[in-house]
Amino acid sequence: MSFKPLRKAVFPVGGLGTRFLPATKALPKEMLPVVDRPLIQYAVDEAIEAGIEQMIFVTGRGKSAIEDHFDIAYELETTMAHRGKSMDLLHQTRLNPGQVAYVRQQEPMGLGHAVWCARHIVGDEPFAVLLADDFMVGDPGCLKQMVEAYNKVGGNLICAQEVPEDQTHMYGVITPGARDGALTEVRGLVEKPRPGTAPSNLSVIGRYILQPEVMRVLETQEKGAGGEIQLTDAMARMIGDQPFHGVTFDGRRYDCGDKAGYVQANLAVALGREDIGGTVRAFAIDLLR
Repeated sequence: MSFKPLRKAVFPVGGLGTRFLPATKALPKEMLPVVDRPLIQYAVDEAIEAGIEQMIFVTGRGKSAIEDHFDIAYELETTMAHRGKSMDLLHQTRLNPGQVAYVRQQEPMGLGHAVWCARHIVGDEPFAVLLADDFMVGDPGCLKQMVEAYNKVGGNLICAQEVPEDQTHMYGVITPGARDGALTEVRGLVEKPRPGTAPSNLSVIGRYILQPEVMRVLETQEKGAGGEIQLTDAMARMIGDQPFHGVTFDGRRYDCGDKAGYVQANLAVALGREDIGGTVRAFAIDLLR
């Protein structure tokens, strides 16, 4: 069975990043670097690896640095060319004309609202959603693993990851059905269940493949947890109407919306780098003595 190919991805980047103040007062949190590449660059590279052709950024005020990052930097490039420096590092930040679209979320009303803001650009196609502060390290990348699953079962897919029972209240949690390897049938979704009430320890992580019908559900979606329009609530209303699965990610996830998680991501990536890994490892060992 063949399903409509996945060509578009939505990146909700309109959040305020208050957990990283004062660093994010003038800098979008998605531009915080893990070693030498911003979080949003890793997410876009992951989407390209998965075959995504159009990137849709849902931005807000003060986020123009993201647009500049994926544009041509004339002064920088001219100066580097005059000095005979390699442009290779910059080429990966330049998306082709028409490959990127920006839409403004005028006020931060939640993830569901951010996704809904992209409805006219998404149109009547399935689409992916990637949250850049869920930093996913795997080979192949997380979205590529999900696209491979989508090509088998179609419908809606969410990235699932097992979390400790005492952390389930921090996530959307899956009510699981039948399991087949990395695929788990989704029978229900609960956003941030009260401690001790979670239906499983399979949490929803920031990667989604959704059918366009979710936009019509979001149109009438009421505010949920935290007084925001929650994407999880809208997805829960679609269960039973379309196939719905969780894909357990084979790789490591770092929560870069959290200070400790962000530091861990930097350390892990640095240790795996040929150019600086040895130096950082020696420093870390010395620090822990």
